[in-house]
Amino acid sequence: MRYLFFLVLFLAITGAANAQMRFAESFTTVDMKGRTVDLNSLKGKVVLLTFWSTRCVICHSEIPKLNRMATQHDQDVVFLAATMENEEKIQTYLKRNPFNFDILPNSFGLVLKYAKKDGKGNIAMGFPAYFLIDRDGKIEYQSSGWDQTKPLESAIAKLTSKR
Repeated sequence: MRYLFFLVLFLAITGAANAQMRFAESFTTVDMKGRTVDLNSLKGKVVLLTFWSTRCVICHSEIPKLNRMATQHDQDVVFLAATMENEEKIQTYLKRNPFNFDILPNSFGLVLKYAKKDGKGNIAMGFPAYFLIDRDGKIEYQSSGWDQTKPLESAIAKLTSKR
């Protein structure tokens, strides 16, 4: 009877953990270089999708850390930076603040796909927001806000060590 209790507890815990995991919403968009980016075509790769804004002070301070991360993992992770802003505004910003990610402008529709919504359907997403997607297209790690690079690095290391 005792073993049955532990088996049921284990299944409940793993079931709850698996219920939290979800597949990333598919999307196709064009990056700042005019290339088509299709999330479905990136299956088999680890993808870090971040949402940011040129007006976000925290985003601005995180970019140098994210650039270092992108440089360290340029062979094993695809780095995508989605923003709701247009190309002109982003180009002006990038002259002073280089960003090593593939930037996805005009991404309001992408925000709608990834943001949590409250009971009234209002969008709830902190910036910067991070979605780490595994090779099978599941969101393995999600966070937002200040200084998320250490947990992101840890999650990336875990995913890139799996083959």
